[in-house]
Amino acid sequence: MTPAIEVARLTRRFKTFAAVDNISFEVNAGEVFGFLGPNGAGKTTTVRMLCTLIRPNSGTARVAGYDVARQQNDVRRSIGIIFQDASLDDRLTARENLRFHAMIYKVPRTEVNERISRALEWMELADRARDLVRNFSGGMKRRLEIARGLLHAPRVLFLDEPTLGLDPQTRSRIWERLLALRQEHGMTLFLTTHYMDEAENCYRIAIIDHGRIIALDTPAKLKAQVQGDLVRLETVDDAAAEAEVKQRYGVEVVRDATGIHFEVENGAAFVPGLLRELPVAVRTVSVRPPTLEDVFLKMTGREIRDDEASNHEKLKGRLKRMGRAWR
Repeated sequence: MTPAIEVARLTRRFKTFAAVDNISFEVNAGEVFGFLGPNGAGKTTTVRMLCTLIRPNSGTARVAGYDVARQQNDVRRSIGIIFQDASLDDRLTARENLRFHAMIYKVPRTEVNERISRALEWMELADRARDLVRNFSGGMKRRLEIARGLLHAPRVLFLDEPTLGLDPQTRSRIWERLLALRQEHGMTLFLTTHYMDEAENCYRIAIIDHGRIIALDTPAKLKAQVQGDLVRLETVDDAAAEAEVKQRYGVEVVRDATGIHFEVENGAAFVPGLLRELPVAVRTVSVRPPTLEDVFLKMTGREIRDDEASNHEKLKGRLKRMGRAWR
């Protein structure tokens, strides 16, 4: 079966800065594929190239079998896009927004009403079809944008930070609908995100950092690269505890403002012995299996949220625009 997306040595520079640096990957038809990384890592630039919004400086990419540089119109007819920022006309109703989209994508006139009604039902907005979008909550607007992206039955749906700024319950409900629709229609979902729980919906994940793919595999296999469980301790003297754990157990220890943490096999069995032998009083201890955040930390030496801090004001602005409620 032909891959839904084929990328080979794709590069995009802005002056001397390489936003996307010689990346290669494939996405299988019907797959849920994710790009995981902080803001500025190259996620959105990659999506913009694959959606024919900007041209690559070098390399090639094919979406739904079409070359993004030479067959732009064919690519655009084959894809749906959920942008990071809101792109609805809030002076129109929900139905009017969808009808305008159907006209642009040349949806057959005899099918328009049925498709609009079905898309609104998919996203639980049928009862708000005639309401102005300016009166919608952030969660409702996001669902309407997804309904719009599905209206012309795309083969590949691109979702660039699709639930940015929404509360966890709203994100979960949106993903329930997306995964059900993917199952029903067999479309390919290409997701960019820095939410770890959202990335778990993907069959495979590419971790991208500074424009380069540094890992690509299933969530389970990526997390298996973190050896064992994560143990975190807060003690009365974290420096002394760090030195003792390193010397006694020969493990790599990271110390930060919240204590020390390290990886061990079978953490639940390891901790009781540690507490008996550690010559420093322990205030708190926790053990958990590795997460995708831990994978990113192991591969880059920092957490995704460290990079997010520099974008705090930008994110606050988006949160204010989008709102939070599902209503």
